[in-house]
Amino acid sequence: MKQKLFKFILLLIIINLSFSAYCQKNNAEKSIRLVLMEQEKAWNNGDITKYMIGYWNNDSLKFIGKSGIQYGWQNTFENYKKSYPDKSTMGTLKFDIVKIELLSKNSAFVIGKWALTREKGDVNGFFTLLFKIIDGKWVIVCDHSS
Repeated sequence: MKQKLFKFILLLIIINLSFSAYCQKNNAEKSIRLVLMEQEKAWNNGDITKYMIGYWNNDSLKFIGKSGIQYGWQNTFENYKKSYPDKSTMGTLKFDIVKIELLSKNSAFVIGKWALTREKGDVNGFFTLLFKIIDGKWVIVCDHSS
């Protein structure tokens, strides 16, 4: 009887741990998708400042693009403003998230596609993002877009 009770309690613990891990992963994915949805919305409203809220506001932010790697939130912000000076250049952004992989309880790796529809010509590419929880919220700490 004691052995059956022990096995039953052990099974409940395992189920609880598995369910907790599932919930944590599910909540992380929802939070990350929300960050990207908010970025998409801000971009499509022509608001680069709001778009940048998804990034870690720190000099250690890394952005890798066709020009190489640059560091810092402010540098990334200035580069976006220079490359996309007006709404018509910005066009309409659409993200397609391919995969979100939780690396730990506070970091995740995201693979996706981006597409800009605009009058001067459509462009598209891929991105990989490293998200971390900083000050209680998910933010992009490294962006590689091509």
